[in-house]
Amino acid sequence: MNLRPQSSAPSSSVPQSSAPSSVSQSSAPQSSAPQSSTDDRRPRLALQAVLPADLAAACGIDITDARRIVSLAHRLGELPARAPATVRRAALDAARAIGEVRTLALVERRASAEDPFVKYAFRLDDGATVESVRIPLERPGRYSACVSSQVGCALACAFCATGRMGLTRNLEAWEIVEQVRLIRRDLDASAERAGGGARVHGVLFQGMGEPLANADRVIQAIRVLSEPSAQAIDMRNITVCTAGLPSGIRRLAAEVPGVRLGLSLGSVRPGRRRLLMPIDGAHPLEEVLAAVGEHARATGHAPMWAYTLLADQNDADEDAASLAALVRGFAAQHGVSPRLSLIPYNAIGAADAPLPVPGAADAGHRAAAEPRSAAADPFARSSRLAAFRAVLAAAGVGSIVRYSGGGDVGAACGQLARSQAEAQRSGGRGASRPRAAPDGAAGGPSAPPRPA
Repeated sequence: MNLRPQSSAPSSSVPQSSAPSSVSQSSAPQSSAPQSSTDDRRPRLALQAVLPADLAAACGIDITDARRIVSLAHRLGELPARAPATVRRAALDAARAIGEVRTLALVERRASAEDPFVKYAFRLDDGATVESVRIPLERPGRYSACVSSQVGCALACAFCATGRMGLTRNLEAWEIVEQVRLIRRDLDASAERAGGGARVHGVLFQGMGEPLANADRVIQAIRVLSEPSAQAIDMRNITVCTAGLPSGIRRLAAEVPGVRLGLSLGSVRPGRRRLLMPIDGAHPLEEVLAAVGEHARATGHAPMWAYTLLADQNDADEDAASLAALVRGFAAQHGVSPRLSLIPYNAIGAADAPLPVPGAADAGHRAAAEPRSAAADPFARSSRLAAFRAVLAAAGVGSIVRYSGGGDVGAACGQLARSQAEAQRSGGRGASRPRAAPDGAAGGPSAPPRPA
């Protein structure tokens, strides 16, 4: 079945407080989705965000039936009118009485003309819109789904388009899972037309929003995505990228240790990092790296450090030398060497707030700021990539250059955003402006790192 964009706005606007809730880790799953006219105001489960054990407990049904019902929800996107031979009718009726399979409206699908990246825009029940990206992996037929975890972001990283939006709300677990399910459905349809097999092999939490600022729902989504009866994606192929929230990093290690961790650095010079990523004021890099080290020791996974090169901002030989020293120090302290991924900057358009003057900040000092032309991009792609890598290599630190595709459709790393005007046309609420507290890990998707 093909996904077809839906241009009409939803029939009603759902207040934020009535958005569907995800399954709680410690209690039976609940959702405040709209009730049917025949029930008695009981909250209805979003069935694609429920684990089989929770569904069995909530419905009083056998775990085998619960697994098969969860599988139906993910494969069909609905519950069938008649019970298939593999599921008892009473069990299906019990699930239907307390739950439903909700979905998102596809309002835009843009395939890049330059590479196999595809960007999707999904409208939520309250009219807000989020973007997701289908990323080709190096092995043919395998893709990763880069998903959003929030509508907008409160962590205004200067080099990220999403950070300019402000934060409207967190996504619910089912809204996160549904992005993956719909991308998979579209991929299945494309593969069928092409006569070949293809599948969603991994998930990257690097779309709109800071995942660890919505940790409860992100962790629940991860559990569902990795559930064999649901999307059956190996946790080792799921990566959560963060701007640096230590408590969330520790939760990942404790609750979903199979998941990999990505950290956006921006800069390793404190004054400069704070200008580029205001979250450094609340959680300095030293504090964040302590949590990253704990994660690495607990899980055995080497963290991925993402460093976006910005001309005259963080691309000098001094920056490279400081980064190399930090990599070596981290490896010596924690026994795990981070995987260093360098990302060429992708244009995000004009800025509407003062930005740091290029090259004006030294470590430990704040740079002067000045308003920039509304027509100018605040940053430029660095021409020093090779020189930067040479300094790293001379210090014994290896690096890879991440290929970030889909730039012609606004799908590249750092580019995911829906403007206020687009949100209003879609019927969404306006986003609040942040007070200089940064975005997640670059706010947009990238293909797996590839040697340059």
